[in-house]
Amino acid sequence: MKGVHFHAAFVLLALAFTFASAFDPSPLQDFCVAINDTKTGVFVNGKFCKDPKLVTAEDFSFSGLNKPGNTSNQLGSKVTLINVQKIPGLNTLGISLARVDYVPYGLNPPHIHPRATEILTLVQGTLYVGFVTSDNRFITKVLYPGDVFVFPIGLIHFQFNIGNTNALAFSGLSSQNLGLISIAKAVFGSDPAINPDVLAKAFQLDKYIVKQLQSRSWPSNVE
Repeated sequence: MKGVHFHAAFVLLALAFTFASAFDPSPLQDFCVAINDTKTGVFVNGKFCKDPKLVTAEDFSFSGLNKPGNTSNQLGSKVTLINVQKIPGLNTLGISLARVDYVPYGLNPPHIHPRATEILTLVQGTLYVGFVTSDNRFITKVLYPGDVFVFPIGLIHFQFNIGNTNALAFSGLSSQNLGLISIAKAVFGSDPAINPDVLAKAFQLDKYIVKQLQSRSWPSNVE
């Protein structure tokens, strides 16, 4: 009987290790500067990396985050995202940064990051922020300069400038490639379009309204 219990425990332990290894492995080197040309790279830890001897400070830096983003869009906000595409040295390090600018009543619309938790710091203005949990609970707060708010990974969240002046925030994100799914754009602006009958029933809308929404141009505020 003891042998059966030991065997069951061993199987459970093996499964636990299997689930743990399903995530990206930790880096096995100081850094892995991403490159597109594999001929000049070294294959390390599952990625093509720039030869460490050829790495420079430019691989780890970005200039211009002091400049406001262009908010002249339908949403009245602009996200300037600094990820592995802009700083190749972020590859395998699991972190990104974003600057978010808002005009008065500008909105960073409901969206999710499937691979990152976000921590936002408000520098200027007044933001109404929130996220919705998996059991449909709405967690919300009004932020003022110096306030910090966390949006857990994979949950729908937003920020809305409720003040009469511009707002500015900076966000840290726990992925080099966080992913972005804007809810309205994903649902009504997908390519190809989702069958209107599906959306009409899901949102309890008239099919004509769904088709109108699908015919619109859904803006992006991410740079």
